Amino acid sequence: MKTDETDQQLLTLLRENARRPVSDLARALGLARTTVQARIERLETTGAIEGYTLRASAATRPPLQATVLISIEPRSGPEVLSRLRSLSGVEVVHTTSGRFDLLAQVVAQTTAELDQTIDRIGEARGVRSSESLIHLATKLDRTP
Repeated sequence: MKTDETDQQLLTLLRENARRPVSDLARALGLARTTVQARIERLETTGAIEGYTLRASAATRPPLQATVLISIEPRSGPEVLSRLRSLSGVEVVHTTSGRFDLLAQVVAQTTAELDQTIDRIGEARGVRSSESLIHLATKLDRTP
């Protein structure tokens, strides 16, 4: 789906606050409220907007975060991914290129909980090796 500059501005405003009233969005964009509503409906219909979600404040996020780099045995991807899905502390899993096959983002309330999740990842059948990087401080975060 192709978007124009106005669509991009609208998407930026919605990323900042998806609950912002259409009338406020219209004022910010210098457009009529009905025009903005039509653009939002078109962006939803074409899949440019797939949904709306809650963005939790840093105060409500688990205090500990880690990135776990995972090397897996050949053809064990589905089994390893199934194991990662079963671990509540695993929030996101990406495939990667290079030395590691998967990158898992892990959260925990305590160091013991984080250690347990990392251990469960390493023990999963099909995991060849893993390396954990515990996040210390966030210097830049552009995620919505």
